Amino acid sequence: MWLPARVCQDYNMNEEQTGSDDQPVVVDQTDKRSIVPFVAAAVIAIIVLIGIVAGGLLSPAEKNVTEADRLAAAVTNYIDARSRSDLRPPTGVACPGFSEESSGLGEQLGGPKSTVTIDGKGFANATVNGDRAKIDATLVVNGNPATTNWKLTRVDSAWLVCSF
Repeated sequence: MWLPARVCQDYNMNEEQTGSDDQPVVVDQTDKRSIVPFVAAAVIAIIVLIGIVAGGLLSPAEKNVTEADRLAAAVTNYIDARSRSDLRPPTGVACPGFSEESSGLGEQLGGPKSTVTIDGKGFANATVNGDRAKIDATLVVNGNPATTNWKLTRVDSAWLVCSF
């Protein structure tokens, strides 16, 4: 059988390659790799982590809360404690000696057996003067919305409902 010279060469090369399976493969290990990119990535990761920790320490989330938010929380705590307790005022949310009746809140809150919730309108007109503050709260008393004015006093860095 007659074959062109090029086909013969290809045929001969294939025979040589198939017969060379027993020979070991030589790997060129002269390629030098650097550890520098890995070290750089680790340093950048450490710097980012340090930045996150420093940011959390220098600007904690509780510093982002305004005085109006703290006043609203004090009123909310009072309303929640009032709904869970028969004591008037509930313990821990009002100044010592506070009375709902003498402060005018007793009538506005509808008496001891009324249900009181905070309306979606929430709170407005928060004013702080030193350790004393006022805030208007829109409440729903026995199904009827009403806006009430709350007076609060700061005692040991916590706002408590008071009558001053």
